[in-house]
Amino acid sequence: MHGVNTAEIPNRSLFRQPEVCEIAQVQPYVLRSWEAEFPDLGIAKTEGGPRVYRRTDLERVLRIKHLLFVEGLTLAGARRKLLEEQPTASVADTAELDELLGSDARERIMQVKQGLRALAVMLARTPGAPAEFELRRPHAAPHRKKHPARGAQPRKRVGR
Repeated sequence: MHGVNTAEIPNRSLFRQPEVCEIAQVQPYVLRSWEAEFPDLGIAKTEGGPRVYRRTDLERVLRIKHLLFVEGLTLAGARRKLLEEQPTASVADTAELDELLGSDARERIMQVKQGLRALAVMLARTPGAPAEFELRRPHAAPHRKKHPARGAQPRKRVGR
């Protein structure tokens, strides 16, 4: 297929959608479908404005096209392949991140992680099983006690 492996990318940092389609030799609807599968592909310039693509996005579009049309992968297969190809964070990157975020960032992240795990345990719990702790909504109406004379009969609506 022409242009899959050999695409000339102009020496610029940003590209509009028609330029990306021309360079990658794909129709706009194809590019839009790939954006749906790869949400981080391209950036919206303004709310409702035209999408703009970085050079890395354009290179990624060309890589997706190669994976689909040359290697014959599905979109899911292409997504997995792109994830495998991403470099893993090195120790130096982690040290830079720690320096950038501050010393207490790791502590805060661990607290959030523990909170999320606790929520996951609560959500996975079988209904009716005893809970270790109970969530209460701050603005929840208190439960009404049944009137002894009425028992479990429903209350009548008045004035509606």
